[in-house]
Amino acid sequence: MRFFSKLVVIWNICFIISTILRFVEIANKKKGNFTGLIELNPLKSTLVVLGYTAIFLNLIFFIVYIFFRLFKLNPNIAKWIIWFNFLLFIFQIYYFFYSNF
Repeated sequence: MRFFSKLVVIWNICFIISTILRFVEIANKKKGNFTGLIELNPLKSTLVVLGYTAIFLNLIFFIVYIFFRLFKLNPNIAKWIIWFNFLLFIFQIYYFFYSNF
């Protein structure tokens, strides 16, 4: 569970980076510097794919964590990782389902 929780943190960081890349793309489009081509090299596109699929991994993480807590098993995860994932999960739900991006 410790490895999985660290993996989820890495994917959530990719989500933050891909969101920042999206806002930069929108800002360039509003300034008129947008040519219509999305210039995503392989590293950027990998970050975007990992970032946008992080919501699914985050959901699986919380299902497993709730399972551990229900059966009183010790998941041995740092509290900051749980809170970081929880806050980003709420932001991801808002970003994907309630925002107009």
